[in-house]
Amino acid sequence: MDNDTRIDLNEREAWLIALRAPGLGNLRIGKLYEHFGSLRAALDASRSSLRSAGLPEAVCAELARCGRTSIRADLDWLDASPQRHLLTLDDRGYPPLLRRLDDAPPVLFVQGDLNALWRAQIAMVGSRNASRSGVGIAGDFAKYFARLGIVVTSGLAEGIDAAAHTACLDAGAATIAVCGTGLDRVYPDRHRALAQRIVEQGALVSDFPIGTPPLPEHFPRRNRIIAGLTLGTLVVEASLKSGSLITARLAGECGRDVFAVPGSIHDPRARGCHHLIRNGATLVTEASDVIEALQPIGDELGDALRARLASQTAPRSAVHTPDAANGRLLEAIGFAPTDFDSLVTATGLTAGAISSMLMSLELDGHVADLGGGRYQRLAR
Repeated sequence: MDNDTRIDLNEREAWLIALRAPGLGNLRIGKLYEHFGSLRAALDASRSSLRSAGLPEAVCAELARCGRTSIRADLDWLDASPQRHLLTLDDRGYPPLLRRLDDAPPVLFVQGDLNALWRAQIAMVGSRNASRSGVGIAGDFAKYFARLGIVVTSGLAEGIDAAAHTACLDAGAATIAVCGTGLDRVYPDRHRALAQRIVEQGALVSDFPIGTPPLPEHFPRRNRIIAGLTLGTLVVEASLKSGSLITARLAGECGRDVFAVPGSIHDPRARGCHHLIRNGATLVTEASDVIEALQPIGDELGDALRARLASQTAPRSAVHTPDAANGRLLEAIGFAPTDFDSLVTATGLTAGAISSMLMSLELDGHVADLGGGRYQRLAR
């Protein structure tokens, strides 16, 4: 590699180079950041230091070959419009619920309104080959959520995804589309106009570099981001082979609630929802059923967002005292690193509630997120 391609490399460029490096992946990038304190320091490290951080020799060699030329397309895309953004794991604006994942994407490309990522979100997913009834239900539920100020997050696919996005936009509300491609591409192509409307009122999100095509193996990764960004996942209509069931499974693995709308026993497009309900998903027939279940967690997220906005103007010396619920969780967090599963066991709270409360405590300076699902109480 030409060493000139790393002269005066900044942190943003370092994250992008790591993203492009073959064989690195989300977990290894996260470990490099934790080990070296910054991606810039990791790229400056010797091969022996990289190996001591857990990188195989072959990956070290690939990383050494990557430089500015490998990320030129990413930089050009980002610099072309003020609506285009890059969020990395070290950024305070990184979506708080997504950060809770052990393999949280180290880099997010965003086109549109960054603030939408910090609002309470519900995932709505379902069949691409949706029935007329399914499309209508998706639209009705999405409009209900939009009126309450909740952002609907989906995957820009045909059918249920498109119906949910469109209903929010028609209501004048924000919606988020997570893409399985680079954000310079729209898939399916027929949704270009829809994608542009989403940019104007909400945001497009992807963890794939610019130029990445729509490959089948990309969409489970997209689905994990949808599940990780949101308070819960609602499956409106799905066959047993629908990718929506992957999103639902991933939501459960993230500790988020899963909801499903029942349908006709004669319609194959309802069998996926019936399967989810049999396996513990909450059956819903009205949008208010979802809100009732998620309200406690959503209230915590709203408190955290207000704290984030207030912190931009509040004196640095200001100390926020935890309320009773947050105080209960704080008592369970030790001054030594404490893992997430231990907090669930110790408090008896749901994983979703704990995720939101941890975010609030972190923003108030009571807790540090150590990565990998570990947290530590801070002396105040």
